[in-house]
Amino acid sequence: MFAPFDTHRAYKVCAELLNQLNSNKIRLTNTAKTKSTRDGHGIMLGALVAAKSPSPDALTRDDEQEAVILVTNSGIRYRLEGDLSSYGFTYVEPVVSACKIDGALNKNDAKIHELTRQIQETEDAEIRSCLSKERSALCDESLKNVFALYNFACADKKMRSLNEICTKSLPPTGTGDCCAPKLLNYAYSKGLTPLSMCEVFYSKGENSSRNGQIFDPCDERCALILPHMLGLHILYRDSDIVVLNKQSGLLSVPGRGPDKQDCVTSRLRRLYPSCMEQPSVHRLDMETSGLMVYALNAQSQRNLRIQFEKNQVHKKYIALLDGVLAKKGIPSRGTKELFFRLDVDNRPHQIWDEVNGKSAVTEWEILNVENYTAPDNSLRPATRVLFIPHTGRTHQLRLISADEHGFGCPIIGDSLYGKCEKGERLMLHASELSFTHPSTGQKMEFTLPAPF
Repeated sequence: MFAPFDTHRAYKVCAELLNQLNSNKIRLTNTAKTKSTRDGHGIMLGALVAAKSPSPDALTRDDEQEAVILVTNSGIRYRLEGDLSSYGFTYVEPVVSACKIDGALNKNDAKIHELTRQIQETEDAEIRSCLSKERSALCDESLKNVFALYNFACADKKMRSLNEICTKSLPPTGTGDCCAPKLLNYAYSKGLTPLSMCEVFYSKGENSSRNGQIFDPCDERCALILPHMLGLHILYRDSDIVVLNKQSGLLSVPGRGPDKQDCVTSRLRRLYPSCMEQPSVHRLDMETSGLMVYALNAQSQRNLRIQFEKNQVHKKYIALLDGVLAKKGIPSRGTKELFFRLDVDNRPHQIWDEVNGKSAVTEWEILNVENYTAPDNSLRPATRVLFIPHTGRTHQLRLISADEHGFGCPIIGDSLYGKCEKGERLMLHASELSFTHPSTGQKMEFTLPAPF
């Protein structure tokens, strides 16, 4: 995953850590009772520079006098030792100690070893299969016991458990033990505002030539946790823009009333104190997921808004429609112009109005007909459609799908123009986004598969 914070200041800390490790003033100690299988393979060193208060100018100050400097290493079997405080470093311990993890594993450990012995000794394939299934179930139970110990402090000041974060399947072993979640958990638990974070490789073994190489947080483990800790799934970030994957159910900008202030904008400003007050340049409906770009400063915002106004930003969406379009005589691809306006007596609904309505032009391509599994596990046919909007009208894609002047076939989960069952979401996802970077002039292209 993309590094969610600037790495410059934290990299200086990592470089100092490497210097002190090489001079043996700081040591990396193996705390395990037995020799680790990772000896000589290397680990990650991480640093996070944080502010004690979220002042808007904190991000631009390069002095470290007011900063809190956190350091750690990946895993639970190693730790940095030495006079870290003399360098202004605070060492961050694992989220869960090795002792507690061993305690959670001990319950099934003897039985798992016994089943392993029996599997190795038997020649009966059927018995071996049964024993393997039993051992696998015990291993999963042990992992659940371990993961139940992990709780993370998050940017919104709430605590989230690993089991709450990973609800669909067991995460990989070691999830929560990388540098990034350790550092962020400590920072948020102390009320600190992260300013810069960096991870570098370190090894005393055959891989030592890679020492100091910067790595982003890993996709395998960190990408499962960090979006929940940060409140946003950051796909790209620099000093001018942020590109993210907006989750379904989250507002793009604040709504009316105190209960509708939680949105992408407020979460961005919480993560990046120097972000402008209103960074949005476009919107997605609350129920729609997918790619969005936000500006961090006024110049970038002005540039991006002009690109949107001139139709220079290109977007593609994936939708799952409730039925088979071919049975309605809808061709496999085409472009359609419709005219809609706000229904003033039933906000925020839009209604067909060929006279007073605004033009909404949409290109489409039918990708597939498939079975959709509803929340009650019933199956029904659905059509997967690629939409390319050539205008940016409110509810444009929902309307071409549902309205009788369009397809007459609503998007699954559409609470406004169709129906949304309990536990269902709107099956509409912004899957592609391309624009010109407001500062560099570089062509920026992002693709994000639909989560359905």
